[in-house]
Amino acid sequence: MTPVDPDEVSARAAALRARIADAGGDEVTVVAVTKTFDAGAIDAAIAAGFTDVGESYAQETLAKLPDVVGTPTLHFIGQLQRNKVRRLAPYVDVWQSVDRPEVASEIANRAPGARIMVQVDISGEETKAGVEAKGLGMLLDHSRELGLEVVGLMGVAVLAEPEAARPGFRRLRSLVDAHGLRHCCMGMTADLEVAIEEGSTMIRVGTQLFGKRVRH
Repeated sequence: MTPVDPDEVSARAAALRARIADAGGDEVTVVAVTKTFDAGAIDAAIAAGFTDVGESYAQETLAKLPDVVGTPTLHFIGQLQRNKVRRLAPYVDVWQSVDRPEVASEIANRAPGARIMVQVDISGEETKAGVEAKGLGMLLDHSRELGLEVVGLMGVAVLAEPEAARPGFRRLRSLVDAHGLRHCCMGMTADLEVAIEEGSTMIRVGTQLFGKRVRH
């Protein structure tokens, strides 16, 4: 895992807030994506005012959490399998990538009443997860029947020029509104302005805060 310099994170945080403000997103929640970075990244994010952090890899998350000093609100944003849910259940506050009934069922079994977000396919890319819009209502109903608290929808846009993400973001926002949900989680470092313009209430930011990830 890669270490970070807290002073650099603080400076990057100021630049991020300026971008968000310029895009008109003063009320947007930032989830600081700390995957591949060490425990110090979580504490640096908290010190910079971002208490919501996102992790994607179960083994890495479990390895770094004992060294975290602060108390983050932990969002799991990676692809979910049932064995991951079992291991992570004591630590995750928001499960952001629920895309199948069996995953919702496992979360309800391991973490009754948990907060979840349903991931919707807004890119059409085979490499990305997410329920199709036509199956969304059924998954939402199933999750609620299990006693889970559905706090919103999330989606990952196409990896292209930011403007190419706009149609997908617009579709996701319309689904959030149609189902009366609170949060619309979309937008990352490269396309956050477009996401905010289209109604994002929560963005996932890693590179802007911590720099480029080093692949191990």
